[in-house]
Amino acid sequence: MKNKVLVVDDEQSIVTLLQYNLEQAGFEVITAMDGLQGKQLAEKESPDIIVLDLMLPILDGMEVCKQLRQKNIMIPILMLTAKDDQLDKIIGLELGADDYMVKPFSPREVIARVKAILRRTQFQIGAALEKDESDGQIGIGKLTLHPEKYEAYFKGDLLELTLKEFELLLFLAQNKGRVLTRDQLLSAVWNYDFAGDTRIVDVHISHLREKIEEDTKKPIYIKTMRGLGYKLEDPKGE
Repeated sequence: MKNKVLVVDDEQSIVTLLQYNLEQAGFEVITAMDGLQGKQLAEKESPDIIVLDLMLPILDGMEVCKQLRQKNIMIPILMLTAKDDQLDKIIGLELGADDYMVKPFSPREVIARVKAILRRTQFQIGAALEKDESDGQIGIGKLTLHPEKYEAYFKGDLLELTLKEFELLLFLAQNKGRVLTRDQLLSAVWNYDFAGDTRIVDVHISHLREKIEEDTKKPIYIKTMRGLGYKLEDPKGE
């Protein structure tokens, strides 16, 4: 069965270019020319991945990403933009995008990124299906992770995490007590060199702390090791 890709871009030339190359690479492609239509197709068609432009009419790419994640629609998103702006990249990733590319780009690079994202997500889903539901549970203080379900709970309440937030939290938990550098976290969670942009790690760590720390200024779970990186600890007395 072919993987389905939803391409959302308001430039017909880019839509045509991506559709042709993705179909040549063996993907099924559906397209939208504005953010609202893209959001509606994502909800209706359940594509395997979305290639989403940032600058769109009606709803921009940021808003599309935000609304999908608010509905707990966790379809992987590769965000495209003509803006080579660091802030846009960070905001896009904060909202739950899985990857980010700046125009102009080569179709081959887009296809490579799409395949890489799909390999990660499908491997994770396949591995989860092979496990018993009670297998692999990780408990740290008041935090409980269920890798096979892609769920995390804090004080018994289900945490609303993006895919990347969950993967980052899981990797930290699997390496409890170990100091992990930002580059190690980039490599493990994002699975490729993100141009040395370690601020992406800091942004995601900050989001995790907001969800599992009583006081984000005095974290007891995710500790910053100055000059080194981060580590996840089991709080004393928990």
